[in-house]
Amino acid sequence: MTEKGLVLVVEDERPIADLLRLYLTRDGFGVHVEHDGAQGLAAARRMRPVACVLDIGLPSLEGTEICRRLREDGDWTPVVFLTARDDEVDRILGLELGGDDYLTKPFSPRELVARVRALLRRAAGPGEGERVRTLGPVSLDPARRSVTVGDRPLVLTPTEFDLLGHLLRRPGRVFTREELLAGVWGYASHAGTRTVDVHVAQLRGKLGDAAGLIRTVRGVGYTADA
Repeated sequence: MTEKGLVLVVEDERPIADLLRLYLTRDGFGVHVEHDGAQGLAAARRMRPVACVLDIGLPSLEGTEICRRLREDGDWTPVVFLTARDDEVDRILGLELGGDDYLTKPFSPRELVARVRALLRRAAGPGEGERVRTLGPVSLDPARRSVTVGDRPLVLTPTEFDLLGHLLRRPGRVFTREELLAGVWGYASHAGTRTVDVHVAQLRGKLGDAAGLIRTVRGVGYTADA
């Protein structure tokens, strides 16, 4: 039994896949590797990994399509995408996909391991003592990792949940993108802030009529305010 659970890596470039297997194993994860998209999807459904690392350009089925089908199944396992082009970021973290993070090739395998660890920390959630946070019709329960809008339950990725929780922790307080990147993702500011904007867009899309609670403060960042 591995210490931290199984990570599924779906990557058709075998040297990269072997390197990721090495670094994730060193960090205490079990690792299963597939080199084909359809086989990767089957493995994700069969093995129920704690996280998936999905290359975008895969034989038979793109990584984005794997993620889309898992989300359609109600499977919200954290997903890190690997992409060869930075201009794909908006697409791979798009509203319909539910991806949690991405890395652009070439990347450091240590950075990939750090991203997976951060995702799993967020997915595990806080201790039982954190209070329920409410703003307008939105109610977030950190202990249960649940969100409702009025009487409607909301299905969020771990990253979306923690982004909303971070904003609701101090309603009316304006957070810069760099602060959100550090507080939610746990990254240094040099990692880039576009992922914050994309995830805010995802979150607003799911909040529906309550999306206006998350306001953009031009030139600064975001705030949650009724």
